[in-house]
Amino acid sequence: MRWLSLSLLALLVLLQYPLWLGKGGWLKVWDVDRQLQEQKEGNRKLELRNAGLDAEVRDLKQGYDAIEERARFELGMIRQDEVFVQVPDSPFPPQGENKATQAGGR
Repeated sequence: MRWLSLSLLALLVLLQYPLWLGKGGWLKVWDVDRQLQEQKEGNRKLELRNAGLDAEVRDLKQGYDAIEERARFELGMIRQDEVFVQVPDSPFPPQGENKATQAGGR
């Protein structure tokens, strides 16, 4: 009787092995499903980026406003009758201060 139980248990293990760890087993299916979900998420991000680029291309083909905006901000171009004024983010320190005062010294 003991021998029959052990042989049936061994048979059960041999039948379950391909189901869980074999070439098309559940572990592989779960791994492929995880990879599929990651790929779908990546595709969604790329579709959003492509939609934005498509809108930008259509805008550049149809009107001059987008071209002018790019020329102004990316190339620093101005019109012929305009005056360009640039305001720095951090102003220069007054001329009377020395470096020790700027560094936090006395």
